[in-house]
Amino acid sequence: MSSFKHTGSIISKMWEEHPFRIIMVLAIILRLIAVIFSKGFGWFDDHFLIIEASQSWVDGFDYNNWLPASDGNTGPTGHNLFYTGIHYVLLKLFSYIGFTDPQGKMYIVRFLHAALSLLIIYFGYKVTWKAGGRKAAKISALLLAVLWLFPFISVRNLVEFTCVPFLLWGTWILMNEEKHRGLFIRGLLAGLVLGLAFAMRFQSLVYIGGIGLGLLILGRWKEVLSLGVGLLLSSFVLLALIDIYIWGYPFAELAEYIRYNMYNYDEYIIGPWYQYILVILLVFIPPVSLYLFFGFFYAFYKNWKKHLLIFLPSIIFLAFHSYYPNKQERFILPILPFIIILGTAGWYAFMNKSGFWKKRMLLYRSSWVAFWIVNIIVLLVISTTYSKRARVESMTYLSRYPGIKRILVENTNRSGINLLPMYYLGQWVSYTEVSGNSPASNISDFYIINEEHRPDFYIFQGEVNLDARLADIKKIFPDMEYETSIRPGVIDRVLFWLNPVNENQNVYIYRNTHLHPNRIE
Repeated sequence: MSSFKHTGSIISKMWEEHPFRIIMVLAIILRLIAVIFSKGFGWFDDHFLIIEASQSWVDGFDYNNWLPASDGNTGPTGHNLFYTGIHYVLLKLFSYIGFTDPQGKMYIVRFLHAALSLLIIYFGYKVTWKAGGRKAAKISALLLAVLWLFPFISVRNLVEFTCVPFLLWGTWILMNEEKHRGLFIRGLLAGLVLGLAFAMRFQSLVYIGGIGLGLLILGRWKEVLSLGVGLLLSSFVLLALIDIYIWGYPFAELAEYIRYNMYNYDEYIIGPWYQYILVILLVFIPPVSLYLFFGFFYAFYKNWKKHLLIFLPSIIFLAFHSYYPNKQERFILPILPFIIILGTAGWYAFMNKSGFWKKRMLLYRSSWVAFWIVNIIVLLVISTTYSKRARVESMTYLSRYPGIKRILVENTNRSGINLLPMYYLGQWVSYTEVSGNSPASNISDFYIINEEHRPDFYIFQGEVNLDARLADIKKIFPDMEYETSIRPGVIDRVLFWLNPVNENQNVYIYRNTHLHPNRIE
């Protein structure tokens, strides 16, 4: 018993004397766990718009037909060529040195993103200390390090989160007035850094605009002007030069991005105005999420000038996305760290004066204990989740077969199919869709006439009505033989059970025995 007390006292002393070191060690450990175990991809965008596109360029192919030389391309598509281009350079380097293992390359990609995410904790600690003192800074940095969602999204190729380190860095430059540099230089440096965030994620300009407006309200004109100069310089180098090289004129992709979102906002998920507020409250886990949300507004109420450069950009960003009809949870990721930072600062300022909570400290501590129990459980599960496992592993499995030319993907239970992540196949193969939109009867005549176009493999997504679906396809392809089945990960199955929109289903692979007589082990 005495040894436990001694250990506890040592940890308590270290926490009081060197909290940031402890927090960073925890952050590094958790992110390394996610690097190793959290394989796959989280969303469509972080794989198909980044990894799939960049690897196809390395292989002399244009998966998404984004480039002008590609068949079917009619001009800029409104996608971020800077961030995808960074991955292209990295994957090109891997190809040059002969490192071709898809999973092996992704370990390095996840590691680099994990390392970048540590800047969020570093600058989050500094900004919170500036805003609310040492105690608030410790809790804020701890939440940024170990909140259940952060290790998982820190290793994803998700522009909504990779822009955050640069938003925080730029904010810190503007808040760190003790640093001896001229006002013009301070704004210029902040603009250059914030330009990196903009180059990563176009919509971060809404947040950056909020920073500029805050500086105007505070009367910091020189910094507004120099911030604009720095932002334009970064944007020109990182975005415009790429577009000039590819399209012949600057900001081609940005202009198309704006045009597309102005006229196609209703083609995606439409949610109520309060959706993101609910997301924030759930992500931060009640009742602590209520503390943070209250603290966020309380801090601004008590000293609006001090906190304007955090509060105003965050609230403008939240209001813009709440108003915009197309709502996806990942869109709100950029402001989560800022709500933690200002929310923690405001909450501890409130707690110091709250007679209500001083009389109910047992209840207050119990709420935090409940928060940490839930957070740790979810954290350990999410940080080790192999997301989209069935889709990734099906391609990894088929990669043992060289020279695949065609694949048929069947999912007539639905109106479409899940795209195949060809990056893990290591081959850029065309595939035919058989779904509710394109039933088997539509392709029967084509394959009878064009015998040479028969698929090498047949992939069936989902087990519902599988026997009947197999029978329909076997009428067209009698040489079809069972190869293997691949199940989704645990979390994928839970998400599919909670909401079938999350199409994480079993995958069943069949082989064309005419083209591949023997199974390769």
